[in-house]
Order: sequence, then structure tokens, then C-alpha cells
Amino acid sequence: MCGIVGIVDAGGVSFPLYYALYALQHRGQESAGISTFEGTALYTHKASGLVAEVFNSHILQGLRGNAGIGHVRYPTTGSKVPENVQPFNFRYQGLNLSIAHNGNLVNTAELREEYERRGQIFCTTSDTEIIGNIIADALRTSKGMEDAVRLCMRRLRGSYAAVALLNDTVYAFRDPLGIKPLCIGRLDRGYILASESVAIDALDGTFVRDVRPGELVRIDEHGLSSVQIATANRTAHCIFEYIYFARADSVIDGTLVYDVRRRIGQKLYDADPVVADTACPVPDSGIAYAAGYAERSGIPFVEGLMKNRYMGRTFIMPTQEQRERAVRIKLNIVRGNLKDKQVVLVDDSIVRGTTSRRIVNMIRDAGAKEIHLRVGSPPIVAPCYLGVDMPTRAELIASGRDIEGVRESIGATSLTYIPLGDLVEAIGCGEGNLCTGCLTGCYPVDIHGEKSCHAIVDYVAGTHQSDLSAFRTGKQQT
Repeated sequence: MCGIVGIVDAGGVSFPLYYALYALQHRGQESAGISTFEGTALYTHKASGLVAEVFNSHILQGLRGNAGIGHVRYPTTGSKVPENVQPFNFRYQGLNLSIAHNGNLVNTAELREEYERRGQIFCTTSDTEIIGNIIADALRTSKGMEDAVRLCMRRLRGSYAAVALLNDTVYAFRDPLGIKPLCIGRLDRGYILASESVAIDALDGTFVRDVRPGELVRIDEHGLSSVQIATANRTAHCIFEYIYFARADSVIDGTLVYDVRRRIGQKLYDADPVVADTACPVPDSGIAYAAGYAERSGIPFVEGLMKNRYMGRTFIMPTQEQRERAVRIKLNIVRGNLKDKQVVLVDDSIVRGTTSRRIVNMIRDAGAKEIHLRVGSPPIVAPCYLGVDMPTRAELIASGRDIEGVRESIGATSLTYIPLGDLVEAIGCGEGNLCTGCLTGCYPVDIHGEKSCHAIVDYVAGTHQSDLSAFRTGKQQT
């Protein structure tokens, strides 16, 4: 669940890339990187750490050029080593290629083995290097980037939204099922491609539209154009983007995430009404859920947990020990709002259960009489292979336990999950257009040993289609 951004801007891109990555920091806390191009040179700076720790004004001034890409990493494939920090750079026959990727391939091992047999040497353990090598290899014989990406997309299986910098041109493409989000924005002197619309907002840009599943978008000094590489008979947007990962103020595939979460909160009350004194969110992701719950129930919205704003997201910390230690630092009790109260505690999801158990214990220790836990996702019963670091089935608290068993383990007075049908209705695009693998155990791509409900994908010999007229007039292309 990394964050990616690509910008072409006549005024320079290093600082805009920095601000965009800052807006996408919630998508990855392990590392950050930027690559830019000017003249004949590719400039890159990347390192482990948060965006504000990796970059400063002096470094950004050295990243020269009007075209560039950036990345914040949340590791799902590849170990936590410096070699895996993106973007990755490739040089061949006068071409400078830099690439960054959000998602997770499920055929990485077989592709790596194939290219190693052909003599290719890999420097990282990341699946992004596989994508870069396929494109770089295809550029040797193809007519250009469009053909190279078409060949690449035919080889990849899994989820991917990618940005690539080929000399002074930025490209972006999205898997044919649209599993990972990617959108387009217009800036005063250029264009931006980003994982979420909040990166466009950070630059005071104008949201144009989402990159279509299977589409290749190109931006350079002359403007923006696109071509459809592949089409599928369905989409499979990641349902966890709406549940947790995306920022609430983002627009994902045409839907404001805050509105989805507010509707989920309303449906949580409808699913199992309870008498209580307060509706208390687990911040920050539970706030919109609790607002909707309070709106529908008439139970006052009261913050009983206060978040340390300088803490990152505990879910995406790499080890369980770090996650548990961070909960107490991240959240503090507002005792006066909880003592002797019947509390509805509203959260986005329960994965391992350890964080929920600790929060319930904190609220009980503060003197709450009852704690009714309401959860904005159905039980998570299966791993995610497509870009969210869901653990094995053995580590998932809802795998092998019924709801009463989960409630007993966590220690809540009562526990209600939103039904899957209600969740899909709140999102508004239909279950057949969402990836629900972690909730159902049925995945939209073929994964060894797992149940598949895969889509049919066709690769089209598309004609290059210019979007310039629509963008210049401010009209959204549909």
C-alpha cells in the first residue's frame, strides 16, 4: 500500500513532489524517494524514514528538472533493506528509466526465475524491480513505451499502479482490474499523477479524473495523453482502501472516502442498535464511522481517545512488538468522557485483535461501564496477497473464531461487524467490482492454493488518444 506520484511542471518538480509525498505519508512510513530528470541527467535521492526526515531544502534544490516521480514505501514484498527503497533506476542505450510502484505481484517468483535464467541480475528483493526489468528489456525491441508497457502488463499478475520517468516524460499505468488507486490532476503549469487526490489538493491543483484500469497515461512538456492498454469485464478495487487505507478526504474512483465511512457508521447502528451514552471513535480512521453512527443513532459523538498527532499509523508498522508499544504512546484516554458511561467504540477494522484488546482495556480502566465495539468492516478471515500487509490466517483473530469468540478475546461487552452487503452498498460500486479477498477468501486473480473469482482481461491494440482538449477546457473526460 505504498504511495506514488509523478509530476511534470514547467516551474520544477522537486518541491511539488515533496509536498505531494507528504500528503501521501499515511500510505507508507518506511522510506521515501524522488527521481527527477534534466538535460541528460537523472537525479535521485531516497532513504529510509519519513518524508520530512529524508529530504531537506538543500537536497530538494539538487533534484533538478521539470519532470519527476516519487514514492513512499509500505513493505509487503521485499525485506526492509536500503536496496528496496524506491524509485528504482535503470539505464540503457541512452535512456534513463526510473520507476515506482504501489501494489503486489503474485507471480514475482516465477518472473524472477525466468529472467535470472536469461542472465538478468537483480539487486533487490522487491517486485518493483521485476516491473522495471520487463519494461527496460522490452524497450530494446519495442517501438516505444506504449508497446513496452503492453508487454509488461501481459506478464504481470497481481495489483499494480506504477509511475515511470523515461528521460523527461512521466508515464503511469494501472492494472486492468484497478485494484490500486491512481488519479490525475491539473496544475498551473503541468500535470500530476498520484495515488490519492489529497496529493493534488496539497499542490492547489484540480482533480481531473481517475486513471482507468488498464490505461497508460503520458505527461510531458506538451501536455497529457493516454491510451487504453487492457480492458476487463469487471473491476476489483481494493475494499480496504475505503475501510482504512485512504485518507478520508480523498476521492477514490469517483467516491469521497469520508462519505463512504459516514454511511458505514449509519449502517452499523441499523445492524445492531444499542442504548449508550457516547459514540466514541478510535482516531483517526474511526472518526467518520463514529460521526455517521452518532448521526443515525442520536447518541452523542464524544472523543474518549486522544491521538498523539506525531505518531504514525500503527497498523503499517513492521512488527507486532512495535505496534503494541505504539498504541499506548499513540492514544491517551479522556477519562472524564468515559467514566461511568455506556460507550459505543467505533473502529474501522480488527485484524490481529491485539490493538483492539488493548484499547478496550484502556477504556475499561478509565471506568466505562459498558463497551460496545462496532467495526466498519466484516471479519477479516484471509490474508491479502495484493498489497496490504494482512498476516497469515493463524494470526487473524477472526479466522477460526465466530463473532462471540472474537468478542470474548477482545473483552468488549458486545461486538458487531458491518455485514458485507451493507459495506458494499455504502461504497456504492457493487461487490462484483471490489476485491474482497481478505473478507471472503475469494481473490480476483489466480493465487496458488486460494479460491479465485478472476476476471477476463483483453489487451487492445489501442490508438493513442489525446486528452489535451478536454483538460485545457477543464472538462472531465469520462
